[in-house]
Amino acid sequence: MAKKKKNTSQGVDPEYLKKQKEALTRRHRQVIYLNDSEMAAINLYCEKFKVATKAVLFRKAIMEKILSELDDNHPTLF
Repeated sequence: MAKKKKNTSQGVDPEYLKKQKEALTRRHRQVIYLNDSEMAAINLYCEKFKVATKAVLFRKAIMEKILSELDDNHPTLF
């Protein structure tokens, strides 16, 4: 009968996980104001696509726009 090898790995370092969690903590608050028609459009979208949290919707839309703009306008050498 073959001997089973013991798993000696300790897993992920708890300090590493703590640092990762702290890095993802959102500390910077931003406030935006919407007019009535903008708010109505947001509410309609959230109802239609069953969006539970508007903050997630705003964050995702803003970051997608920013990242695509940065990707399109990356610095060139010439």
